[in-house]
Amino acid sequence: MRASTHPTLLALALMAGPALAVQPDEILADPQLEERARELSRGLRCLVCRNESIDDSNAELARDLRLLVRERLVAGDTDDEVIDFVTDRYGEYVLLTPRTGGTNWVLWGAGPAMLILGLGIGLVFLRRRASGTEEALSPEEEERLKRILDR
Repeated sequence: MRASTHPTLLALALMAGPALAVQPDEILADPQLEERARELSRGLRCLVCRNESIDDSNAELARDLRLLVRERLVAGDTDDEVIDFVTDRYGEYVLLTPRTGGTNWVLWGAGPAMLILGLGIGLVFLRRRASGTEEALSPEEEERLKRILDR
């Protein structure tokens, strides 16, 4: 049986890959808590794998973070309290989507600010060039240029 003849089997096989990262002994008995844990885990970065969520990572540290998230949920923490606890411990780098408040405004605003600055500089350059404000050469400069070109 070829994968091209059964696209649903291929799709199911590809979707099952990341789900294998969460071990059966990590899964909570309460389905609602487990769903919350999975949702939170999808937004936390594996510090070993870097651009992979802890939900998708097989790294030991990712497993520890998944267990920590579940432990905090069982203790009664809200989703925001769990995220705050993890970011207090590991820093904002652990978030796959950084927060937009505080000092991160500088990072969020730097790209658009640089774009506007670059467009402004380009516009000024083009206006000066089009207006012909370039000075003509003095007679001494013309004579020197002629000597250089005649060599």
